[in-house]
Amino acid sequence: MPTNQQLSELAKTLDGTLFYDDTMRTLYATDASAYREMPTAVVFPKNEDDILKIIRFANEHKCGLIPRTAGTSLAGQVVGNGIIVDVSKHFTAIKELNLNENWIKVQPGVIRDELNTYLRDYNLFYGPETSTSNRCMIGGMVGNNSCGSRSVIYGSAREHLIEVKGYLSNGEFVTFKPLSKEAFMNKMKGDTLEAKIYRDTYELLKDEEVQAEIDREFPKPSVPRRNTGYAIDMLTRLTPFKEDGDYFNFCQLLAGSEGTLFFMTEIKLNLVPAPPKENAVVCVHFNSVNESLKANIIALMHNPSACELIDHYILDCTKKNIEQSKNRFFIEGDPKAILVVEFPRETREEVDQAAQAMEEEMRAAGLGYHFPIVYGDDINKVWTLRKAGLGLLSNIPGDAKAVAVIEDTAVDVNDLPEFIEEFNQILDENNLYCVHYAHAGSGELHLRPIIDLKTAEGNRLFKLIATEIAHLVKKYKGSLSGEHGDGRLRGEFIPFMIGEKNYELIKKVKNLWDPNHIFNPNKIVDTPAMNTSLRYDIGQETPEFDTAFSFEDTQGIVRAAELCNGSADCRKTEITGGTMCPSYMATREEKHTTRARANILREVLTKEKNEIPFASGKIKDVMDLCLSCKGCKSECPSNVDVAKLKSESLHQYYQVKGIPLRAKMFAQVDANNKKAYPIRSLYNFATQNAFTGKLIKSFLGVAPERTLPALSKISCKAWYNKHKANNFGFPKGEKGTVYLFCDEFVNYNEAEIGITTIQLLSKLGYQVIIPEHVESGRAFISKGLLNEAKSIANKNIEQLHGLKHPIVGIEPSAILTLRDEYLSLATSSNQDKANQLAQNTFLIDEFLAEEFEKGNIQSEQFVAKEQRIRLHGHCHQKALSSVVPTKKILSIPRGYQVLNIPSGCCGMAGSFGYEKEHYEVSMKVGNLVLFPTIKKEKEDVIIAAPGTSCRHQIKDGTSRQALHPIEILYQALK
Repeated sequence: MPTNQQLSELAKTLDGTLFYDDTMRTLYATDASAYREMPTAVVFPKNEDDILKIIRFANEHKCGLIPRTAGTSLAGQVVGNGIIVDVSKHFTAIKELNLNENWIKVQPGVIRDELNTYLRDYNLFYGPETSTSNRCMIGGMVGNNSCGSRSVIYGSAREHLIEVKGYLSNGEFVTFKPLSKEAFMNKMKGDTLEAKIYRDTYELLKDEEVQAEIDREFPKPSVPRRNTGYAIDMLTRLTPFKEDGDYFNFCQLLAGSEGTLFFMTEIKLNLVPAPPKENAVVCVHFNSVNESLKANIIALMHNPSACELIDHYILDCTKKNIEQSKNRFFIEGDPKAILVVEFPRETREEVDQAAQAMEEEMRAAGLGYHFPIVYGDDINKVWTLRKAGLGLLSNIPGDAKAVAVIEDTAVDVNDLPEFIEEFNQILDENNLYCVHYAHAGSGELHLRPIIDLKTAEGNRLFKLIATEIAHLVKKYKGSLSGEHGDGRLRGEFIPFMIGEKNYELIKKVKNLWDPNHIFNPNKIVDTPAMNTSLRYDIGQETPEFDTAFSFEDTQGIVRAAELCNGSADCRKTEITGGTMCPSYMATREEKHTTRARANILREVLTKEKNEIPFASGKIKDVMDLCLSCKGCKSECPSNVDVAKLKSESLHQYYQVKGIPLRAKMFAQVDANNKKAYPIRSLYNFATQNAFTGKLIKSFLGVAPERTLPALSKISCKAWYNKHKANNFGFPKGEKGTVYLFCDEFVNYNEAEIGITTIQLLSKLGYQVIIPEHVESGRAFISKGLLNEAKSIANKNIEQLHGLKHPIVGIEPSAILTLRDEYLSLATSSNQDKANQLAQNTFLIDEFLAEEFEKGNIQSEQFVAKEQRIRLHGHCHQKALSSVVPTKKILSIPRGYQVLNIPSGCCGMAGSFGYEKEHYEVSMKVGNLVLFPTIKKEKEDVIIAAPGTSCRHQIKDGTSRQALHPIEILYQALK
C-alpha cells in the first residue's frame, strides 16, 4: 500500500482532491451493507486526466481502486482497503441527447431521477428504477445492473446500456459498443490490452462444450434478474458465438461487473417513451405473504408495470415513522401483506378496466380481501411508503436488525410461492423470522432475517443462512443476486451457484481485464469469507454514556447512531426535493451528509480507545455543517435525529473543552435581550451602525455581511400587560381561550408579530392569555448547552402542563421544542407531564386551520381579492408538523392563491448562518431554490415565511421583506 508521502505527491498532481486523514477514511469505510473496511485514501477526481493518473498510481503501488457514486451498495461493493474513487461530485454532466435515435450520453455521477427530470420535456424516459432513485447514480446502476420496481416492463440497466467509454486497467482509453462479426474480428488485431481482451474472450467462449456448461449451470433464462458472477452467459448469445445473435457488445458483461473490470467515464443509454399519463395502483390486502405471491401470478396476466410486495413488518414500522405514517392512508386494518399493482394506460377507463378485471379474477380464486385503487398524486405516497422499506427496517430496537444477507434472491416468478415457503421453513428451523418486500412481479423479494451481528451466534447464523439459501436458490435454478450484486457478500458462493468450471472461467475474465487486480479487488471473484470484515465485531459491547438527552427509546446514544443503515436518503439534491440534508445539497460532499454524522459518531464512540470519546475533534468536525434542520428526523426512514445527536455531542464536548464565548452569547439570547431592553435605542444604534456594528460582529465571530436583529420598541409581554385589561381593544372573546407561548424571539426581536397575533385572535373572537413561562430553550439546545436547556424545559413543563386550553406558538423552532426535545429533556418525574404538554401544544397555523375546519373562522371575515403568495415553510415545521395548515389558513381569504416554494432549509438555521465560518454555506443553501424562486416573483407577490431565521435569510439573500402568515391574515381582515 502507498505511504502518506506517496499519496501526498499524488494529490499535488490532481485537479481534484485527495484525502487520507482518519476522518475521511472512516466516513468511507462503510456503505449500506454489513461490511466495514478502512480505505487507504479517498479521492474526488475532477476530470479524466485525474482518473488516468490514479490508475497509473494504483498499478505502480499495487493498491486497489474502488469506484463509488452514492455508496448505497448492499453487498459491500464500495468498501475496501484501497483508494475510494468518488465520482459523485464532479462527473455529473449530461453530455449529449439524440432525439432521432432516442439515446443520451451521461457521466457516471448523474442521478437517475434527475436524468428523468431533464428528459421530461422531451417525453422520454430512462426505465430502470431502484428504490434509491432520487440519489442513486447511473454509474452505480450500471455497476450493479440495477432493475427496480418496474423491471417487468423496463428490465435492467443492461438492456438499456448501448456504449461505455473509459479506462482499462493499464490506462488505455477505450470505447465498448455494438460490433458486427467483422468488426469484432478486426478488434482482435493488435498488441493493445483491448485487442487481447477481444482475442482471449473469443478463445474462452467459442467452444460449444464451454457454452453448454454455462447454459447448464447459470440461472435459467426465465429468471430476468440475474447478477450472479460475470454475465458470460449473455456474451455467448451474441455474434460471433451465435450466428443469429445480436451484435457483440462488452456492455453486456460490464453491466453488473461492479467496477472490477473497467473504469467508466461516459455512458450511453437507450431511452424509452415516457409512461402513459393515466395511471393507478391497486393496493391489494392479504392475510398472508403466501396468498399474495399466488395472487402475484394472476396480477402479471393483466400486464401491470409493477407488482411490489410490502409485508406486515414493514407496515408496522411505518406507523412510527413521522413521514411514512402520512402515507398509510390506503391501508385498512392490519394486513399481513399488500401487493401494489400498477396499471399505466392511455385512458382512465382502460386503467379501471384492468384493475377491475384483476380484482375479479383474484376474488374468484379466493385471494385478497380489500382492493383500494389509488390515483393521481397519491400514487407517489404509496411508492414512497414502499421505497422506505430498507431504511425503516433499521428502526427495530436493540442490536438485532434486519440484515442484508439473502435479500437479493431471484427465481422464476411461477416458482416464487413454493420458493418462499421453503425459504421460511429454513428460517423456522433456525429460529429466525424474515421481512419480505419488493419485486414480486419479477420473482425477487428482498428477504431480511433479523440477526444480531454483534454476537458469535449471529455471525454464525449470518453465514449459515446464506449457505442454506444458496442451495435453495440453486435448486430452483435462480440467481443468488437479482439486482444488488455479489460484492463481498455473495462472492463466496459463486463457485457453487455457477459451477466450478464456470467460476474458473470468470476468474480468467478478471485476470484478462485486470491482471494486477487494481479495479475493486476481492469483489465477485477471490472474495474473503462473507462473515469477515463486518461493521460489528463478534462480542462487541455497546458502550453506555450518561447523556443530557434521554435516548431510552433507542437504548442509548450509540444505538441511536446505529439506526443509520447507509441507505443515503440524505444524499438527495434540491432537484429531487425535501429538506434533508441542506449542507450536502450545498457541498455535494459525503462528509456533510446525515449518514456521515451518524457514522462518525458510531465509529468514534465504539472503535476509538479514548477515555472521553466525545472530546474527539472528529465528531465536532463532521457535525460542524449540520444546520439542525431536523429534516432527518422525518425524512430519514430510520428516523436518525442528527440535530439531537449534534446537540448532545456538543454538550459532551463542552464538558471537557469548555464553552466558547460565542456559543454562550448566542445561547443566552433571551437574557442578553432582557439586559439590553432598558437601553434598546442605544443597543439598536450600536448594532445597526456600520462602524460599531462591524466591531460587534467581529467580536462575536459573526459574518460581516449579516444584519444583526434589532430589539422591538416595546416587548410583546409588556404590550400584552399594558392592553390586556381592555382585551386589546376588542370585545371579549366567546369562541374560547387560547394560551399564547410568547417565545424569546417574538418577545424582544419581533414583538410586532406577537402583538399582531394577539390582535388577530382577539378580533376573531378568542380570549388570549400569556401564561407564566420562561423562554423555550431553543437557543441553548442548538448551541449544545443542555444543562441549561434541561432546566428551562422542566420549568416550562411544570408551569404549562396543566393548562386546559390550547397552547399556541408563533415561532416554529421555539414552540415545537415543547413537542420534541422536551420529551427527551424531561426528568423521569416530569415525563407524563411532558407528554401531556406536547399533546396540548400547537403552531398558531395548526390551531387556526383546525378552527377554520370547525367553522369557527369563516372566509367572510376577510377581504376577497386576487393575491398571489409564495410560502416557504420552516424546517422544524416540515419535520415535526406540516406546511399544510399554513397553506390552508393563508387560503382562507377568497382569491388568495398560495404556492409552496419547493425549498428545503433556508440556510440560516438559527445562529448557523450568522457565524462567519458558515456564512458561505448558509448562502449556498439559500441559493439552491429559495432565493432564485423569490427573485423571479413580482413585487406585488407576498412572500410568507413562519420562521424568524427564514425571514432574516430571505431579507439578506433577496432584499425582499417576508411576512409571517399571521401578519398576512391580519392585514386581510375586514
